[in-house]
Amino acid sequence: MADALSVVPAAVLRNLSDKLYEKRKNAALEVEGIVKQLAMAGDHDKITALINLLTNEYTYSPQANHRKGGLIGLAAATVGLTSEAAQHLDQIVPPVLNSFADQDSRVRYYACEALYNIAKVVRGDFIVFFNQIFDALCKLSADSDANVQSAAHLLDRLVKDIVTESDQFSIEEFIPLLRERMNVLNPYVRQFLVGWITVLDSVPDIDMLGFLPDFLDGLFNMLSDSSHEIRQQADSALSEFLQEIKNSPSVDYGRMAEILVQRAASPDEFTRLTAITWITEFVKLGGDQLVPHYADILGAILPCISDKEDKIRVVARETNEELRGIQAAPGVGFDVGAILSVARRHLSSEWEATRIEALHWISTLLNSHREGVLSFLSDVFETLLRALSDPSDEVVLLVLEVHARIAEDEKHFHQLIVYLVQNFRDDNSLLEKRGALIIRRLCVLLDAERVYRKLSTILQGEPELDFASIMVQALNLILLTSSELANFRDLLKKTLFDADAKDLFLSVYASWCHSPMAIISLCLLAQTYHHAKAVIQALVEEDINVKFLVQLDKLIHLLETPTFAYLRLQLLEPGRYIWLLKALYGLLMLLPQQSVAFKILRTRLKTVPPYSFSGEQFKRLSPGNAFTEVNHVGGSQITEDGDGDTRNVHNGINFASLLKDFVRVQEQHRAHSKMQSQIRSSSSSSKDIKRPEEANGALAVADTNKPPSRTYSRRSPGQLQL
Repeated sequence: MADALSVVPAAVLRNLSDKLYEKRKNAALEVEGIVKQLAMAGDHDKITALINLLTNEYTYSPQANHRKGGLIGLAAATVGLTSEAAQHLDQIVPPVLNSFADQDSRVRYYACEALYNIAKVVRGDFIVFFNQIFDALCKLSADSDANVQSAAHLLDRLVKDIVTESDQFSIEEFIPLLRERMNVLNPYVRQFLVGWITVLDSVPDIDMLGFLPDFLDGLFNMLSDSSHEIRQQADSALSEFLQEIKNSPSVDYGRMAEILVQRAASPDEFTRLTAITWITEFVKLGGDQLVPHYADILGAILPCISDKEDKIRVVARETNEELRGIQAAPGVGFDVGAILSVARRHLSSEWEATRIEALHWISTLLNSHREGVLSFLSDVFETLLRALSDPSDEVVLLVLEVHARIAEDEKHFHQLIVYLVQNFRDDNSLLEKRGALIIRRLCVLLDAERVYRKLSTILQGEPELDFASIMVQALNLILLTSSELANFRDLLKKTLFDADAKDLFLSVYASWCHSPMAIISLCLLAQTYHHAKAVIQALVEEDINVKFLVQLDKLIHLLETPTFAYLRLQLLEPGRYIWLLKALYGLLMLLPQQSVAFKILRTRLKTVPPYSFSGEQFKRLSPGNAFTEVNHVGGSQITEDGDGDTRNVHNGINFASLLKDFVRVQEQHRAHSKMQSQIRSSSSSSKDIKRPEEANGALAVADTNKPPSRTYSRRSPGQLQL
């Protein structure tokens, strides 16, 4: 202290703390001259003493004017030292940096001014304090005083110039400092940080790209800033980095992919678009580095495929196609289970486009990694089955394609059909709304004969008889109406003279017994007309109910379709197909006379030409005569007609045994219906009993509304008494 006082006049020290800026400035010039003389003399001890005096007595003084004077004095001393200032920076810079946190804004302003002048003198030697200076500037960039902000910006530009020309700057030490501040929300700080990133990236000797994963998330975070200028600056910086990535042979794609996946789910549209754009480029460039991240990337892409913004949807689809086109082997980290899990999760998405692409992914995995997918089948199978109830037809068709790929082997085929029947049983609306679509598509994908055989086998042992009947009726309607089953129908028509057709007929027959109308339809399709007539005659009163008549009405209308054109043409030869006539007349007698179906069938039967009968046959078929068996086998086509036991066994088919099976199953249905009626009766009996006069009145009303009944009685297994 004494050394300093001996070289600095008291007046100078007094003016250095004066409240007037001009006096402090003049005093600082005096200090500069004194230091310059000492430096020329090489008396650095006195210079050190002077700097300590300025620091302790002025910059750390409780008086604001003293602190201002101390800062000006330190800057003046540095100017006076010129090239020798570097050896005193450890004394000069810390008190100036400390003043950046001063409560007085004017002190902070003078601190910026002082450090600016110091930096101009020492230039590169200044770098050793860079981290502390950067931290101070970061805070000052958001200072509440506009003058301080302005001074800080000037200092910031100078520091950037010094850093870009220095070979002593350490990017490794700087990055942690940058990373800590990247998620700050203050717009001034954000502008400050983006500015530094851009400047440092422009320096050829500084590898900012190698440290991009450390601050990439922060840059993406700025894309959603409320300030357009900040969004623009962040986007510009990101665009520059993406271009560098395209031109760089070595990039850490993995770490950045994790950040991009998170940002692709941002609520901000611009952020999502930028993230998806980056992911697209990464998929093209990343190669094996990205394989372990495919599942996460897919999880980010699939929701964006259904984004409300068209640009995002377009880029997401491009990325999805690019990713799906990459054939990766499991050995390089390709996780089939993880990707399958992502696809399964998005099958429950509210967006149709996302569900469709998820199914495309499962299909792709089945093509390229079938064994891997099958090993995780238990995780996705239930979800795939639930997807059959999807409101979108396109989704359902794709689900069926996936199921068909899974069911290529017998084990999974059996599992699929069993689960499908179970789903139809548990969800009646699925069978009603989507049953036809599902069955028809499976018949195309997996072969109709194979599908129907398996369904028939399962339905034979179905414990819920009502469901079995409904299911068989649905399958029968599909069989009769679907173009996809044309070959199936053609094969059934050969039942009486082809071994494969016979085997198919017998396979289907077993479960078709659950529905009388399905059996009759099957017999008409298979041209087993004698058996069709026998089935009709085997019906009893309980069988002919409203449901039966509704099905019969459908069948009569179907007889007028191209499917049964062959049958109508056979009516041109009634003498040859007499059992067909008997079967059709039997159906006619079951229909209410006022029904449309009755009129349609009666009109059709009236067109049967009588001239093909012999006189005796015509007489027997005329009104008022009962049907009799007419033996007629001729021509090139084999028919079912014949006499004696040949009608019961034809081409190895024991029709008598089949009829017994049909009767047995129908008896089970009748017993089940009676039991259900008893249950309903017992439940209704627990309700309040009506008064006698009310009950009688209700009965009277019921009697007046009851339609005339038709009585059917069974005289024998082979004849229907009308």
